[in-house]
Amino acid sequence: MAVGDITNNKDEPVADDATELDQLVAGSAEPGVWRFARATRASVIIDAADYFALMHEAMLRTQQRFLLVGWDFDTRIKLIQGRRWWHRASREQRRERLGKFILWLARRNPGIDIRILKWSYGAIHFLTRGIMAWDMIRWAREKNITFNFDTIHPVGATHHQKIVILDDRFAVCGGIDMTVRRWDTREHLEHDRRRRDTRGKPYQPWHDATMMVEGDVAAALGVLGRWRWEHSSGETLAPVSDDTCESPWPTALKAQFEDVEIGIARTRGGLEDACQIDEIANLFEIQIASAKKFIYAESQYFASHRIANAIAKRLTQPDPPEIFIVHPANADGWLEQQAMDHARAELVRVLGEADPEGRFNLYIPYTGETPVYVHAKMMIVDDRIFRIGSANMNNRSLGLDSECDLFIDASRPGNEHCAEQIRQIRHGLLAEHCGIAPEEVGPLLEQHGSMRAMVDALGRSRKRTLRRYELPVLNAVQEAIAQSGILDPERPEELFETYPEGGLFREGSRLERLRKRFARKKETA
Repeated sequence: MAVGDITNNKDEPVADDATELDQLVAGSAEPGVWRFARATRASVIIDAADYFALMHEAMLRTQQRFLLVGWDFDTRIKLIQGRRWWHRASREQRRERLGKFILWLARRNPGIDIRILKWSYGAIHFLTRGIMAWDMIRWAREKNITFNFDTIHPVGATHHQKIVILDDRFAVCGGIDMTVRRWDTREHLEHDRRRRDTRGKPYQPWHDATMMVEGDVAAALGVLGRWRWEHSSGETLAPVSDDTCESPWPTALKAQFEDVEIGIARTRGGLEDACQIDEIANLFEIQIASAKKFIYAESQYFASHRIANAIAKRLTQPDPPEIFIVHPANADGWLEQQAMDHARAELVRVLGEADPEGRFNLYIPYTGETPVYVHAKMMIVDDRIFRIGSANMNNRSLGLDSECDLFIDASRPGNEHCAEQIRQIRHGLLAEHCGIAPEEVGPLLEQHGSMRAMVDALGRSRKRTLRRYELPVLNAVQEAIAQSGILDPERPEELFETYPEGGLFREGSRLERLRKRFARKKETA
């Protein structure tokens, strides 16, 4: 389906004075899905070392437009690390920093249009990033580089999408920002001298993921990127019209999926003439309900009442699936820990009431004795659905912030050939976290019968391990903050309510009934 075929759906009203872009982004193809579009090629990229290196080549191959729409962006990072690459690179390509590299791209190709849109929160810390301010001054002299801060959001919301569109033919959508403290390899070495921030300070091992796509789905993501640019800057961007140039797809990247239909889902908080969009939340509920054998997921947070309620519903039905979530030990930052870690504990504790057989488990990856921070946002259902994007399993990702997820469903016509690739992705991720070879995962799963049993049987004797999440004991204040949900709002108005619509355990929900059951047991214990 080409972008020109995208039509409006009556489910999302469009104002009389709506622009052509407004009409293109309006409506949904079906519940939980904005649009389906085909990709000639698609590949999942695990961890930022590979992502940054592949983006370096893709940017070199871009001829007309580079459009980045992201949560964060930092010109001080290096896209390529390692002396081996340095010796192979030409003199022009030896740009140590992203800021220098983009400047060189603009001067090398005066016809390229480079546009970067960054969430406005970064403006507060802009002056603390040293040489980045100097990069902005140098960029301002180039007519074909435009850098903007995105300030058009509902109160308390963030622009959380991580989308890059090159020539409207190649695009990236996932969880990786081009910023500091993201670079790491799939080995996640406990002590890696290369894993240092721009000040030379080492940081925690970091696990992340994104997806690179080519074809009509890239053009569809280009519609979202241009809409975001128009609404934040007031400047209209036309689509890239010349499709005769070669695709920016990196030559070093082997396609995992070919000729595949990809679904796109969004979250957008309501603001003025832009209505509320809850496609991602609806899609989570639909896909969780569809699980028959298992759900494998990776998420930075587990704090969403809607996702937890969908899990509770599935766990209380006959023959529930195994639900296996890979998760960081703690959220990144004190405030995030108050909002997310305590909510996680409350949800997991209450879900235990619906899970006497231990089908639901959270695991934390470790390298040696150091936890690996999980920033990836992925979900695999029955090796039939693969989902990746920017949305976490928390409330604001499902209702307040701007988010974008992609998914492949092997049960849809024409996608039947995708199931084996999805299985290989899941096995590769389990192998990465458990420190074993991908080809070992299948036999071990068959031997032990479940992901939980396999991981527990492997134990902690290797350098890379998964350790089961252990419930902490919360004090009364921590419980109150977690149950209120005030630090993780789903709508702007919830920022000003003590218990937004009932907080974490909404009245009448399955979770609320489980919480009351747990409270009664606690009183009689």
